[in-house]
Amino acid sequence: MTSWITICDTCKTPDWDEATQSRPHGQDMADLIEAAAAAREGVRTRRVSCLMGCSHGCNVAVQGAGKLAYTLGKFDPTPEAAEAIVDYACLHAQSTNGQVPYKQWPQGVKGHFVTRHPPLPDTAEE
Repeated sequence: MTSWITICDTCKTPDWDEATQSRPHGQDMADLIEAAAAAREGVRTRRVSCLMGCSHGCNVAVQGAGKLAYTLGKFDPTPEAAEAIVDYACLHAQSTNGQVPYKQWPQGVKGHFVTRHPPLPDTAEE
């Protein structure tokens, strides 16, 4: 099953400086995540212009139909962070309910979880 990585492309880390940087860190992070995910099965990416986690930039959300969803933040836009996010999203995609055992988490995502959301109810259950 597919898991989506939603990347906030307007995020700025605390060291962002308008005088020296021409674009938000989120755009750099999105480029890195998209490149890391390009050849991976079960993972897709999309960009949004705000995840409203400005104090936690750079932010991403990992979601899949019928699964727990997670928001992760406080990343620097580095290839290592992007790889860890994509590795985690692949594990999320392989899981039945979105929960990945802690011992399987890539080191690069540990300490970056901000929120967890339960899956939406099945409309047949209404």
